[in-house]
Amino acid sequence: MLSPSLAADLACGLDATIFAEDRLNFHPDPWQRDLLRSAARQVILNITRQGGKSTATAILSLHCAIYCPGALILMVSPSQRQSRELFAKTTGFLKAVEPVVELEEDNRLSATLANKSRIVSLPGDARTVRGFSAPRLVIADEAAYVADELFTAIRPMLAVSEGRLILMSTPAGRRGVFFETWERGEDWLRIRISASQCPRISAEFLDQERRELGPMLFSQEYENAFVDAASSAFSSELIDQALVDDFEPFLAAAA
Repeated sequence: MLSPSLAADLACGLDATIFAEDRLNFHPDPWQRDLLRSAARQVILNITRQGGKSTATAILSLHCAIYCPGALILMVSPSQRQSRELFAKTTGFLKAVEPVVELEEDNRLSATLANKSRIVSLPGDARTVRGFSAPRLVIADEAAYVADELFTAIRPMLAVSEGRLILMSTPAGRRGVFFETWERGEDWLRIRISASQCPRISAEFLDQERRELGPMLFSQEYENAFVDAASSAFSSELIDQALVDDFEPFLAAAA
């Protein structure tokens, strides 16, 4: 029979939700539970601002690092500052884990655990990402703002490792990989959470934000809508319709 401590550790290894609750004293929202328990290799999170997506993926990253020895976890964002924020949240959880997890390296941009797993934060630069191979998990934060070239560089890295790719963001217009993946991507787990579904965001705050931001920005930031930029002369729908080649050829009348 397994000892209580070994049984508890085995349960944590098998279920990241149990890990969050027992070792981090964090109680996930229902959608966070779905993410932590999912085995989907491709996940796209269309989550409101302050909806808990960074927290959930930080826990998922840490769980992978602890229970998959030798794993490489990459965190990419449009800028180094942004990716460092997600990394800091992850290492914050790491330092709170009970019992303590031993580290071999810990700096502002990466951490190496005693089991040889590595967590690395990177800016959204395809040239930088190409220097890594076979990651177990790649998380793209603010994915709607990451250059398309980065995703072209990431996907081949996952071929050998059969690693996971998680895109998370609020929308930013109807163009780019994040929008295209949400609308037309195949074999993706999609999770959408608006601000009204987040128990930590009050109705009073949302009413104020709606007045301050206006309907278009509010819809994008808090209701997960893919809207066209206010400065666009033509909407994406009109542009798409203009590019459809389904009209009858025009034949000039005979003179």
